[in-house]
Order: sequence, then structure tokens, then C-alpha cells
Amino acid sequence: MTLVCSEFLAWDLENACAPTNVLKEEKQLCASLRKLYNLNKRKSFGAFVAYKQEASPDPKGSPSWSCCGRTFAEHAAIHQHVARMHAGEIQRMAMAQYEHTLNQKQEEKSDAKLRDESLSVDVTAWMPDVSHIPKEQFEKGPGKVLLYYRYCRVEEPHVVCAWQRALCQRLHLTGKVRVATEGINGTVGGTRIATELYVDALCSHPLFHMEKEDFKTSDGGPECFSDLKVGVFKEIVPMGLDPDVISYHLAGNHLEPEEFHKEVEALMTEGNVQSDTILLDCRNFYESKIGQFLHCLAPDIRKFSYFPDYVDQNLELFRDKKVLMYCTGGIRCERGSAYLRSKNVCKEVYQLKGGIHKYLERFPDGFYRGKLFVFDERYAISSNNDVIAGCRYCGQPWDRYQLCTTPFCCQLVLSCPICRSEGHTACCPGCLNGGGRRKEECECTDVRPRIPQDVNNDDSPLH
Repeated sequence: MTLVCSEFLAWDLENACAPTNVLKEEKQLCASLRKLYNLNKRKSFGAFVAYKQEASPDPKGSPSWSCCGRTFAEHAAIHQHVARMHAGEIQRMAMAQYEHTLNQKQEEKSDAKLRDESLSVDVTAWMPDVSHIPKEQFEKGPGKVLLYYRYCRVEEPHVVCAWQRALCQRLHLTGKVRVATEGINGTVGGTRIATELYVDALCSHPLFHMEKEDFKTSDGGPECFSDLKVGVFKEIVPMGLDPDVISYHLAGNHLEPEEFHKEVEALMTEGNVQSDTILLDCRNFYESKIGQFLHCLAPDIRKFSYFPDYVDQNLELFRDKKVLMYCTGGIRCERGSAYLRSKNVCKEVYQLKGGIHKYLERFPDGFYRGKLFVFDERYAISSNNDVIAGCRYCGQPWDRYQLCTTPFCCQLVLSCPICRSEGHTACCPGCLNGGGRRKEECECTDVRPRIPQDVNNDDSPLH
């Protein structure tokens, strides 16, 4: 795709591509923010035009663009068409990018503040000595991805954050670490020696009282993450509720993988007819779509912060039931089960200790079928060959996620190789035809109820 030409840079987007109410809102912005917004609007316009450019077999040939069933051979013509016919879409793209840029700037300010606060913090006592280890062993060779969490009282989260950042940088780890007054939650990738030293460092820290068994491991490495993000947050997993009100102290009873397996086995034996047990998946819909326990209830929610509302709108579903909860590594079940217990409708609430990760280590060919979704650039790991999902476009068995190719959407799509070769690389027809929209405006999100209502029908198997 060619760069936006200089002719476009001089295009009057101030009036050509903005509704009247938007212009009014822009005038209320201060000069610096208005300049930033206009820059993002120009970038969005350029991205939209570039997306409409047709691939040419001759790299030296003249470019052309296709849009709304028409073909344009000149820059000016496609720019005029987009400005007249797609002003609303450009506006949405620009606003999404503008908000993203502002959030980035805010994060940078927060990071700078944390760095300033950590300058006076001495973390050397908690750092491993790596002077005897060649640097190449942290940069090359087989690697691992770690997943862990620990709920505990952290009086000075910014100190722990400074230590984690320094530790990960020393060990050349990538990934994400969230620190809060309620504990720590992380997933990091690195070489084997780097991840081993990281585990040792956390296990030896007096605050967390962790053991090696608390870490879930899978094959991977630093390439599984684009960078390193360490920060202080209100919650170590975003649920949207005050952790002092819905606390991990109120969590359900933990079941070891062997105990959980027996419970699920009993459920499979008696079937779902008149069963007083619900096997509840606490993850998001796109996670359970590619892998889940047999006969589970998998709420069609887009993010975990919707889980409390899901419980509120489906209380009768859980009344007088024994609930077996599970998630990827166990962390969402901690406060998810606490919230469910706070409603006083369930007979009993249990959760899978260590999550699906630990279950698959013990039962790789057990009752969990399909892939396990992970929040890194692998998207999924597997322990069996079952494919329970299908291509978004043709329906053929397929469970390998890729990002939607339209600008700013960033949703995941299941599109098989044949469909991708035919141009079906977006998450939905709306994104494919629209050229670019925010996740919240995508058809995938728009047609899905924010909080699904699940009917309590004991004669029907739970999906």
C-alpha cells in the first residue's frame, strides 16, 4: 500500500469530513487537544484510503482503489469520495485513535510517576545474582511462558511494581504484570533459565509465600509478548468491583484437579436431567468457543467485568444449585465465586484450583476438550486434538484465532486458510465492508447482548 500523497495532506478535513455536531465539539477542545485530534483524523482518513487500495500485479503500475462498488484511478477522486460518503466512519476511527492516544499519554505519565517514586526504592535485596550467567542464555534458547497470581495484602504496590520491572528487565522477560493492594497477577515469557530464576525470586520473597506449584508453565518464550508491561492497578484482574467489598477472602472452596475431575465425572454419569450441579465457565465467549468442559454453562460475555451483571440477571439459574467454577488459571474464579456466594442463592460454590492449566497437566485427555485460550500472541495452547469451533465464514472445523485486519477493531476471528485466501480476513462482514471501526461498533459486538439471559431448563443440556 502506498503512503498517503502530499495532495491528501493538504486536504481540508476540517469541514469536508465532519458532521456539524462534531465540529462544535472540536471547537470546545483546547488548542493542543484539537491539534492531536486533527492529526488522528488525518491518519484515520489515510488508513481508510489505504485499506481500499487494490493489490496490483505490477509494483510499478498506477494505483487504483475500490469502494462502494466503484473503482478510482486518481488520488483526488478516492479522497473526495471517502470524504463525502464515509465521514461517519472516519469520525469513529479518528475518535477511537484519539482516545487511544490520550490513554497512552496518561499511562506514560503514570509510568513516569511510578519510575520517579521507585528511584528511592532499593530492590537489590530481592534481585538474583546473574553475573555468572552468560547474557546469551537470557536471549536465546528454548523458553517458557509463566502464568501465576497471588492474593495477599500489599501495603506498597509501587515498591513491588518497581521490583518487578527491574527483575523482568534483568532477566530479559516480556509479558504483563499487574500489582495492586490485593496482590499480584502476571504472565511472562523468557528463556528457561530466565523463567526459573523468576520463579525462584517470587518464591523467596517474604510477601507472597509462593511455591513452584503455584506457577503454570507452557512452551513459549519472550517472543510470545510484544513488550513488557508492569503497572499498579485497583484490581489484579479487572472485575470492576471494589476488592475490599467483594474480596478474595470470600471465595468458594478450592478443589484440586483430581477432586474436580471426580465431580465432573459424576455430573457426566448422572447427566443434566434434574441435575442440581452447574459446571460454570467464568471466561469470555471467545475463550470458551475454542475449548471448554463437556456440558458446561459458558456465558456469552465479552469480558470478565460483565460477569457480576450476568450473575445478577440469572440468579434463578443458580438457586439451590451446586456450582463448579473454572477459568484459565484460577484467578477469575477467586472473586467470581466470591461474588456468586455474596448473592446467597447457591447451595455450594466450588472452584478448580489452578484452573484449566493445572487440570490439563493432570488430565490432558480428560473432560476438557479443544484448545486453551491464552492472553499472548500464541492465542491458544492444546493438550488434545479436538477442534470444537468452526470458521466464521464457511463453518468448517477451525480454532486458530487471528486478529481482524480492519483498522482499530482488533477483535479475533476464526477464518480458515481457504476463506482467508478469498479475502475473508475481518471478524465480520461489517468490518470487511466498512473499512474500519471500533470494537464496540463491530457487528460481532453489536448483535451480542451485553448480558445474556440464560434459561434454566433442566431438560436441555447446557452448552
